[in-house]
Amino acid sequence: MTNDTSSVSTDEFTRKAVESAIKIGLIFLLVSWCFQIASPFINPLAWGIIIAVALYPVHQSLSAILGDREKLSAVLITTVLLLIILGPCVFLAGILTENIQELVHKFQQEGFSIPAPPENVAAWPLIGRPIFNFWQLAATNLADSVKQFAPQLKLVSKWLIASGASTVLAILQLIVSVIISGTLWVYGKGGHHLALAIGKRIAGTQGEELSVLCTSTIRGVARGVLGVALIQTLLAGVAFFVAGIPGAGILTILCLFLAIVQLPTFILFVPCMIYVFSGHDTLFATVFMVWLLGVGFIDNILKPILMGRGLDLPMIIVFIGAIGGMLFSGIIGLFVGAVVLALGYKLFISWLKGPGVV
Repeated sequence: MTNDTSSVSTDEFTRKAVESAIKIGLIFLLVSWCFQIASPFINPLAWGIIIAVALYPVHQSLSAILGDREKLSAVLITTVLLLIILGPCVFLAGILTENIQELVHKFQQEGFSIPAPPENVAAWPLIGRPIFNFWQLAATNLADSVKQFAPQLKLVSKWLIASGASTVLAILQLIVSVIISGTLWVYGKGGHHLALAIGKRIAGTQGEELSVLCTSTIRGVARGVLGVALIQTLLAGVAFFVAGIPGAGILTILCLFLAIVQLPTFILFVPCMIYVFSGHDTLFATVFMVWLLGVGFIDNILKPILMGRGLDLPMIIVFIGAIGGMLFSGIIGLFVGAVVLALGYKLFISWLKGPGVV
């Protein structure tokens, strides 16, 4: 009798175990399938959520000014963001197209030639003599200069093509993300309640506090990115205007764009340095170069200060999370890394203090 009961219990356990395994497998298959279908949209969606969370206070303020017209506020902010993104892109595309057309026309009508370098180029510190020699060779015998540096030019051309393609893709993703963020602002209150519900479902009574922590961390990182971008742009703009560089206003706008999207500002600074060295005395050009180098590296000092401001977290936690996340998964890792490390830190402190304490 005992053996029969034991056999029935074993069979029942086996049946339930197999049934549970099948259910878990089906759920895993469904989740994996959903992830594969949604994977092309994960980056734009993540960016849309980040932008929406970071600028939601602005949306609330503008909506209140407009008489609680949330849709109009969302449309206005989305339009401004798209203009900020598309404005410099359209300007650059126009200049590039015009320059290519002029180059092709000059090559067809007049033949292609490079003017001789100014004598003061050789006096530039460190890089002056090599640049002068190469420039002189290209001006006198372009074919030999191209053959001499063919491997380097091939690598540079490949890098330029890859960088251009990745930049265009990043800009397109950013445009889609801005549109997504505009949609999220319209349903901001519902999204806030959903985030709190998910937090409570995952972490119980601590869920609301952790949800607020995620929001504050995203806004802190955004404040660090935008704040540093504005400071860099202001300092670089002063240098452009003082040096009398043509199109200083446009260059200042481009600097703001590069700093916001976390592209190296040296992409813009290096040609400006070369221009100033070719048209000004060595002392002025050296001061200009040192100033722009300082502007380019100032984000390493200001970002951790601005990112950790106003957060109930050690500044170093947010900074390490942001920088480590960016190294691990690109610019979006700035935000994701900071949020993940902040949550991990709070949960670890909660574990140290005991249950029910964060």
